[in-house]
Amino acid sequence: MPPDPAWPSPGYAADIPDDYDRWFGKAGITGATVDALAALAGREPVLELGVGTGRVALPLRARGLAVHGVEGSEAMLRRLRAKPGGNDIPVTVGDFAEVPADGSFSLVYLAGGTFAELPDQATQVRCFRNAAARLAPGGLFALDAHVPESLAAAGTEIVTEGEDLLVLCHRRLDTAAQRYHSYYVIHEGGRTRQLRVAFRYAGHGELDLMAAQAGLRLKERWGSWTRAPFTGDSTYHVSVYERP
Repeated sequence: MPPDPAWPSPGYAADIPDDYDRWFGKAGITGATVDALAALAGREPVLELGVGTGRVALPLRARGLAVHGVEGSEAMLRRLRAKPGGNDIPVTVGDFAEVPADGSFSLVYLAGGTFAELPDQATQVRCFRNAAARLAPGGLFALDAHVPESLAAAGTEIVTEGEDLLVLCHRRLDTAAQRYHSYYVIHEGGRTRQLRVAFRYAGHGELDLMAAQAGLRLKERWGSWTRAPFTGDSTYHVSVYERP
């Protein structure tokens, strides 16, 4: 299963903070993500870029890790603060491509496809460079991302459904611009509404080049957060880069 869609702009995030967890917080994916990140983290502080509602950060903190965050949406941050333990996670408000956090970290990570929120290659390169600057020697930078070919093949997906809830997602690619739009149709309480969200995708080879420019090298690549092998059939990957 591909990574959960991430909030990709302050406007979009302002629309869904109360809905994000119940739409995208699938227990199996979240649990596997937390397990994998905890295994990578070691004992030093970690930093989540796009911490959002704390879907991943709060379970990591519950395991004893010192988790810090960067978040661009005040609405998502309010939702995090309303949760038990949410006030105990230090969060810097700002553009996560700039990695505006103090200190160094054993692990900097993005989850749920958040990296594709960044609108162009130059911004994505800057994110790699700034993340690398926040890593302690031997530290790791981890992110998940769709395999572009799987985006082209995907049809309309059911994001979540319930007795009176149905959320559908359809993606439309612009291959010339390496961008795609996710069109969400939400039917709940007898009402239907729509959201359109833009992302910029990059293949794993391009991501490896960004990493190399930032002084990082590929350490591991999995086909899912369960650490399954990355193969030609994988629809997304988790890439872990290391600062030498």
